[in-house]
Amino acid sequence: MNIEEKFSKLGVENAPGQEDRQQSDGIEVIGGQLEGAPVDFSHGDVDAHAPIPGSLAQFTEGVTKAGNSQAYTEYRGAASIRKETAEKISDFAGVSIDPEENIIITPGTQGALFLAVGSMIAAGDKATIIQPDYFDNRKMIEFFEAEPIPVELNYHETEKGAGLDLDGLEASFKSGVKLFIFSNPNNPTGSIYSKEEIEGIAELAGRYGVTVIADELYSRQVFDGRDYHHLAAEPSMDPEAIISVIGPSKTESLSGYRLGIAFGSKTIIDRMEQLQAIVSLRASGYNQAVLKQWFSEPEGWMAARIQAHQNIRDDLIKILRMAEGVQVRPTEAGSYLFPKLPELKVSIVEFAKILRIQAGVTVTPGTEFGAQFTNSFRINFSQDHDKAVSAIKRVTTLLERYRK
Repeated sequence: MNIEEKFSKLGVENAPGQEDRQQSDGIEVIGGQLEGAPVDFSHGDVDAHAPIPGSLAQFTEGVTKAGNSQAYTEYRGAASIRKETAEKISDFAGVSIDPEENIIITPGTQGALFLAVGSMIAAGDKATIIQPDYFDNRKMIEFFEAEPIPVELNYHETEKGAGLDLDGLEASFKSGVKLFIFSNPNNPTGSIYSKEEIEGIAELAGRYGVTVIADELYSRQVFDGRDYHHLAAEPSMDPEAIISVIGPSKTESLSGYRLGIAFGSKTIIDRMEQLQAIVSLRASGYNQAVLKQWFSEPEGWMAARIQAHQNIRDDLIKILRMAEGVQVRPTEAGSYLFPKLPELKVSIVEFAKILRIQAGVTVTPGTEFGAQFTNSFRINFSQDHDKAVSAIKRVTTLLERYRK
């Protein structure tokens, strides 16, 4: 693969936050404009849901009190912050994390994923991905000149688990796969992998010698009292064959601080530090101080955050299901919905542009998550409740206009 081919696979026009770069020439608009407050469902609204109390104060303290010592930490993060963070995550995930060997602080969870993928595969390797799943997983694998092997989720056909085809997963592993990367809860569907699915992944990874990256970014925001199972805590999962990724992001409205955490295999964490040293050096030294507030929220804060998002989820699903032919599975964790639409007169990419032009509503086309998802889009419902409800009503109005 030459350099032009490598970067041709990294298109960003339809990625969240890039909508202003889209070209809307040639889009035929049916009917007039729909009035309402603009809503960008491509990412969460941190104005609608305030960050963890005290986060700004912690950041300021990192600047004013810690000064130079906080600016230039170890590449894998300040030792004192790693220690405190490792203790919190160990308790949360049910694993034992050595702060010296098994954890690294990165520039966002995106940084953690890139470092982890780059530490596990090389040109010519094979890596299993899930479809639909986080759209950059495929892009990162292809960037490192490995071959992505997709396994589809049957998320609309099951009410238990994410809909993972374990036979399909085993078939991919048999083909000589070295890495398996997946998100739990799944991004974009919001489904949680069941205990049986997690046990199956651990057993198959061990049998075929596959290393796993488990992206658990949204694992704190679980709805309806559901159980969540961390792959790293599964007894049959080899602790030296897994990296888990988590961080304070949309759940805590701290995504702007760009903080990510990877924990797991000492060998891989060491490699990630070596790679981080030539990519970004470290997560922003001052920002690392904000991790002191993470998992240390005031009593009841997280429960209130979850309930607020659950209320938004329920109201949006109610509206979407009123539209004939729309299928939507309730989000089990995180803040994403991935509705499946009836056939339209336009492509899903064109419909996303129409929503932005006519209704002031931004969504992410389903084709970002796999070329086959031509009748789905993703929304992040971490928004102002009333504005989100109004925006989804506008979406269903335009759905009727452009229904085939």
